[in-house]
Amino acid sequence: MTALKTNKVVTITLNPALDLTGSLDSIKVGSVSLVEKSNLHAAGKGVNVAKVLSDLGADVTVTGFLGKDNPELFHQLFSDIKVKNEFVEVEGATRINVKLVEADGQVSDINFPGVQVTAEEIARFEETLFRLAETHDYFVLAGSLPGGVTAEQCAAWIEKLHQQGKKVLFDSSKAALRAGIDAHPWLIKPNDEELSDFVGEHLSTPEQCQEAAQTLSDKGIENIVVSMGADGVMWLNQGEWLRAQPPRMNVVSTVGAGDTLVAGLCWGHMQVMPKNDLLRFATALSALAVSQVGVGLTSQEELENIKLQTQVTELYPNTNLDKN
Repeated sequence: MTALKTNKVVTITLNPALDLTGSLDSIKVGSVSLVEKSNLHAAGKGVNVAKVLSDLGADVTVTGFLGKDNPELFHQLFSDIKVKNEFVEVEGATRINVKLVEADGQVSDINFPGVQVTAEEIARFEETLFRLAETHDYFVLAGSLPGGVTAEQCAAWIEKLHQQGKKVLFDSSKAALRAGIDAHPWLIKPNDEELSDFVGEHLSTPEQCQEAAQTLSDKGIENIVVSMGADGVMWLNQGEWLRAQPPRMNVVSTVGAGDTLVAGLCWGHMQVMPKNDLLRFATALSALAVSQVGVGLTSQEELENIKLQTQVTELYPNTNLDKN
């Protein structure tokens, strides 16, 4: 670890959402499904990361694009969790996404497109981002892109931050992930589904995920983390593979579990934790997330208990990989 200990971080959510979450016994496709509990709250991957980081004790600044027509729940959240709001407010309304959580923990997402961002609004965001880069070293860029922002523009921001020596943790998918990987983010965290999409084939085992992730190390990415649900988390850093296996959890909801993992990885690096401890901490934090509804650190005692049950082992590169 070469990082200096810090608690300052910027999270970037280019396409936030108001999440309308409904809990129900099961979805009846093509018929009427009765929601038993519902909640509307400010969300988006970077916003979720910010909440967890704030719970952990980080000094968080949030930025991205936020619709002028309905910012109230975001403003309230940012006030409640005591983060600095540097979002660029744009014309229109922030989208509403629907998440249906069934009794067995399965989540169905219905995601809507975001606001359409103009060139002038993008310029305002860029000014904000690189002003923040003058006083921050850690940046978490997470989630999808709104209309008006191309994958190439997003990659250019990552590349510029990289050239300035900033540590960019990048968590996205599809075209944004493809372009962003070539921009030298400091850390990426695809899940097994996103990694499958990237390589163009279904990856069904940890060994297949490891082999696919190994090929990304040639892109100059210092940290490659693959989340695999109940199969745990793998991390490639400087040629060394580690794998963390959490205990089996009673899954209530997987919403925000990946974002919680990113927050844990970021905080662990910011606090210069030893590598094994860092991966154990981040994996346990994510495992805690699936046992609850909502995002955030709800029980330090339970987190410590899960950490004690999380096993970290060293892996070896797949011998079938080309070493040249």
